[in-house]
Amino acid sequence: MARRRLGLWRRLAVLLLLPGMQVWTKRSWSGMENLPAAGGFIITPNHMSQFDPLLVAHYVYASGRWPRFLAKASIWKVPFVGFMLRKTMQIPVERGSVEAVKSLDTLIEALHQGGVVVIYPEGTTTREPDLWPMRGKTGAARLALVTGAPVLPMATWGAQRVHDVRTKKFTVGRGRVPVSVSVGKPVDLSRWAGQAPSRAVLEQMTEAIQLATRDLLAELRDETPPPIYQHDAGRAKGPTGPTA
Repeated sequence: MARRRLGLWRRLAVLLLLPGMQVWTKRSWSGMENLPAAGGFIITPNHMSQFDPLLVAHYVYASGRWPRFLAKASIWKVPFVGFMLRKTMQIPVERGSVEAVKSLDTLIEALHQGGVVVIYPEGTTTREPDLWPMRGKTGAARLALVTGAPVLPMATWGAQRVHDVRTKKFTVGRGRVPVSVSVGKPVDLSRWAGQAPSRAVLEQMTEAIQLATRDLLAELRDETPPPIYQHDAGRAKGPTGPTA
């Protein structure tokens, strides 16, 4: 189990965060059997709250693995937070720069070493009015194509009760917060294996990933999902498959 070899700083992070998460949240977890017990893989959660990374981290840690998040480099500039992110093996990225290439190399190395890489394809919290996933960026697809690592969709629901991106408000102190996390089976990306990472290929792979995540979220919410939302066009983009 990965947690038995945490080292000082990762163990400290667990001691700082885990007790609070156990007291603060009322958890409903499913699909943990889909997480490989060994070997590298990519997790692609939906992102609807500043609180949901803690749900993702808690879930992955409870499975016996250690999550390595790809996140905006600006977070590393926050005092103490940045220090702990470095010490706990998280991965910063400066989009649109040479540093982004270095981040990709770090991610590839992490997967080759058997790590669990967490990438939010949307790159930011969703702008979809009802908190459904948006059209994703292609980083996770590119990483999967280069490494052959499996991509596991993950859906979270309930984090908006703590932080709601629509109102920008944090709510605490109202008892244990019901939260749900589910992981699906690896997304079938076999049709693109061995292909060059063209824009068309990466976008098709990304859409398959986002549709899998959206459908998992629909199960958690017990609702019929809408088409994948395309924020940059201000309208919804039709999916390549059925909406339910």
